[in-house]
Amino acid sequence: MNFSHLLEAIMLVCFGFSWPLNVSKAYKARTAKGMSLPFIILIITGYVAGITAKMLNAQFNYVLVVYFLNLAIVTVNLLVYFRNKNLDKKAGTAIPVIKIENEVEKEENMYNYTNSLDEYINRKPMAVEKKNGVILMGGAFDKSIPVSELAGEYKFNFELYNKSDSSLTAAGAKEYFEKTVAPLKPEGMLVHLGENDAALIRTNPSLFDKYYLELIQSIKACNKACRIALVSVDNPAKDKTIDLMNAHIKAIAAAEKVSFVSLENAKLWHPESTKAACNFAYSMGLNVRKPLNDVAEILYSWIYHNLEGNVANKLVG
Repeated sequence: MNFSHLLEAIMLVCFGFSWPLNVSKAYKARTAKGMSLPFIILIITGYVAGITAKMLNAQFNYVLVVYFLNLAIVTVNLLVYFRNKNLDKKAGTAIPVIKIENEVEKEENMYNYTNSLDEYINRKPMAVEKKNGVILMGGAFDKSIPVSELAGEYKFNFELYNKSDSSLTAAGAKEYFEKTVAPLKPEGMLVHLGENDAALIRTNPSLFDKYYLELIQSIKACNKACRIALVSVDNPAKDKTIDLMNAHIKAIAAAEKVSFVSLENAKLWHPESTKAACNFAYSMGLNVRKPLNDVAEILYSWIYHNLEGNVANKLVG
């Protein structure tokens, strides 16, 4: 066995290891924002050049197979880019008719959260707010999350701001967004409504839907390609009213073709594996914007680890 060929193969495997993860994240993100077409083409050109050199030198061995494998994976990433670009163009603003399902589906659990983030409790938020970031918009449940510090810890390559308000309701959400959030022209929105709407969902659930849809349409009017994730309402007491609210939120997310995030996942989120993956991607120079589902689960897992005793019973009204 030629030792130099073995080392070359190891080098290619190390470079190629990050691409399947990159393809998966980009596919789930459903947007071309954060993906770089010139970078992908540059990598493909490099692999094609390497394959050509091997063939010219008649080096038909297992190293050439690794070149082809890496090229195939990067080519898949190119196809995902054009698919996501097409989804960005198709983002519409029409409000569909929503059918609410009575059964509340169980969400897939994740690993147990054991990491401590106590060091972030008293840190100050960023003083300067930039446009084209991701905004967390919720109520009292969300206000304490130190989003800027967590964004740095997990190598987010975008600005993340917390625009939550303790008095936020579904009825006032559209006006609040247009006044407070829209000037920042967000490219991503984490929306957590319902904390103050238990009475509304009991008496007039269709009005709750109307207010929620008006907010989503206002977000899309501000940026038609804006990524949106709707977050469920915490329900530690298994209250039927909150179950119904979460069923409505999930149906709205499906109808509007935006993400739905269950807080049950965040309770069991294991951040260390995510942090390791983020650090690896960062070290490889990858510049993919993290899907909002992952961002939400990282942020809310901080609450359940640090503040769960104080918030567990706030949302049942």
